[in-house]
Parts: sequence; structure tokens; C-alpha cells
Amino acid sequence: MVRTLDAADLEGVGVQGVMVNTLHLSRSPGLSVIEAAGGIHRFMAWNYPIVSDSGGFQAYSFAARSKSLGHVTSKGFSYRYKQGGKSILLTPEDCIEQQFRLGSDVMICLDECTHPDASEEKQRDSVQHTIEWAQRSKEAFNRLLQAVRPSDSRPLLFAVVQGGNDRALRQRCTESLLEIGFDGYGYGGWPIGNQGALVEMVGCTARLLPAGVPKIGLGIGMPENIVAAYRMGYSIFDCTLPTRDARHARLYVYTSKEPEPGSLFEGFYEFLHISDERYVRDTLQIDPGCDCACCRDYSRAYLHHLFKIEDRLAWRLATIHNLRFYSRLFELLRTSDFAPEPEVKAGSYDSS
Repeated sequence: MVRTLDAADLEGVGVQGVMVNTLHLSRSPGLSVIEAAGGIHRFMAWNYPIVSDSGGFQAYSFAARSKSLGHVTSKGFSYRYKQGGKSILLTPEDCIEQQFRLGSDVMICLDECTHPDASEEKQRDSVQHTIEWAQRSKEAFNRLLQAVRPSDSRPLLFAVVQGGNDRALRQRCTESLLEIGFDGYGYGGWPIGNQGALVEMVGCTARLLPAGVPKIGLGIGMPENIVAAYRMGYSIFDCTLPTRDARHARLYVYTSKEPEPGSLFEGFYEFLHISDERYVRDTLQIDPGCDCACCRDYSRAYLHHLFKIEDRLAWRLATIHNLRFYSRLFELLRTSDFAPEPEVKAGSYDSS
């Protein structure tokens, strides 16, 4: 769940779904603990969609740090949490099995992420692994789907498109994944360039995919980039930015009290750094147009005070506000003239 917030807080600010990380949950609290609780929905007391990330990016990050911490083979990712620690092999089949044990609504295939500056050979290998692992993930998914005998609804399976900044590789990866067939597709790799804007491949990948399937923008989180990606066809986003910024006293505020869909262009929001001394006696709300619990009941001066004395309530109130900013942004996008993608509905699949 989100740090300092519970399920009721998330529902109150309009959050419609959450993402969990399979690799982290398998380590702590452990999949057996979650299974004993009746699955991830019951464990978290969250009755809405849950997307489970494969953990591939985290395994990649181990390998990027040091070859002794991780490396890629045709079987999958071999990684360890610390130097001299136990080596763990994460295969596409293991990844899907773990997500079934969680009981998530949307599962993501294991893929191999690469850095944009990686060599052409490395990018080609990444695409080959991603395609092969997607095929193996789909086969494991189908086997487990039959074994658990789901009800009328079933979890969805998404694949991730890799290829770095190479159009031909992106096309090859997309076409191969479409041939295998998945419920949705994600943009894999680095979506953000050095200047903070979306890279060209984000739009290119969207155009390669059918208009009618859900697309997830992995790692896309800045409000202006969400707006741009939504216009390209992405409708699901995964990023820790709003909650991390909240814990660092960096709050999002609309520049207009009543923002309209047509106003979502450059300059539609600004940052309020609540730790600044100028807010010591500021009795205004964080955002006069916001209806969240933070803005409804507390002043900027009070939140400034909480951050100054390092009270954890500051994290909670700031996080509530930032997430409400984002949910309001999605409400605006859904009422805009841009064609929305199909929404992911919570299924009745139960891992227990």
C-alpha cells in the first residue's frame, strides 16, 4: 500500500487501482503470508484493481549495480540482494506463479529492461529475451488459469515492449508480442529524456499497438508527461513520484482554481515547497480548488509546522493532497475530447 495511507484514504481521494511489486512482496512479508491472508486484496483491504509488476526492473537494477549482484541468462534473471547473499533465479514461469499466488487483477510478464545507452547488441538481446519470456509467461499463465479454475472473470496478462530507442527493434518486439496475444501492453525502458520530457519512442510504441487495447506507461509520472502520454493512448500509469514528492514537502497545485480539460497544457500546475519559510503564517489552503482532507481542514502554516517538527502526519496529509491532485487530473482527462482506452475492471479471481 502507499506509505502512511490506508485503503480508506486511497478510496477517499479517488484512487482507482494500485500497483504492487512482486519481487519485493516475495521477500517481505513473503508470498505464503499473503496467501494465508486470502490474497493481496484481503491482505491490503483493497477492493479495487491491483496490478502486480513482474519485478524485472528491480532484478535489472541489481545487475546494473554489479555483475556480482545480478546477471541475465536465457532462463531469466539471476540476482542477489547483497554481496555474498543467496543467488535467486527469477524465471518467467516463477514470475507468473508468484503473481497468481498474490491474486492480482493484472499480471505483467517478465521482460528485460535496458539502459538507453546500452549497445545495439544488448538491445537486440533484450528484445529477444523479452519475446521469449513473454511466450513462456503466456504458457505458464494459461496452465495456471486452468489449475485454479477461476470464475467468470479472470486476471489479465500484460506484456512489455522493449527495444530502446531503435524503431526497428520496437516494431519487431511489438509485432511478436501481438502475435502471442495479450490483454494489454506496457512501454518498457526509459520513457523520460534528459530534459524531463517523453522520448519519441513512447509515442512510436503507442502507434505500433492497436488502438483498442489498454496501454500502461511504466515509469511515466510527471503531470505534463501523463497528459502527453494519455493523448498518445496510454491510460494506466505507474510511478512513485507524487507520493515521494509529498514526503519531501513538494506539493502539486493547479494554477487555476477550476481547471478545464482544455487547459491541460504547459503551465497548468506548479509546485508548492511547503517547507519554505514564507508559509510559516500562511493561513490559505494548499490548493483553494482542492477538496481533499488536507486542503479542507488544514492551512499551509499547519503543514509547514508539521514538516518542521518532522511529524509523520505531514507525510500523510501531503500524500493525500498529491494523490488527489493526480486523481483530479485523471478525471479531467476522462472528460476531455481525447479517446480513452478501456478501463481495467477488478475481477472476481481469488487466489485462496
